[in-house]
Amino acid sequence: MNMLAFGFGNLGGPDLFFILLIVLILFGAKKLPDLARSLGQSMNEFRKAREDFDRELRDLGTHRLQVQPPQDAPASDVQKK
Repeated sequence: MNMLAFGFGNLGGPDLFFILLIVLILFGAKKLPDLARSLGQSMNEFRKAREDFDRELRDLGTHRLQVQPPQDAPASDVQKK
């Protein structure tokens, strides 16, 4: 995944260390496991929703391809009023 897409640029070891230190100070050591667990569950739910959406789009595309009438259908089938 391209880190530049998120605007992070080049994060190195010292930068990540300071970020983790700030997170530790803000949330505390006891809250970090709960925070990580809830983040993981949220990511799993998002992944499942994305996969379901992709599956529905793929099924809709294959269904649409199967239902389309032939290209050489006569125009006389259309009823006029």
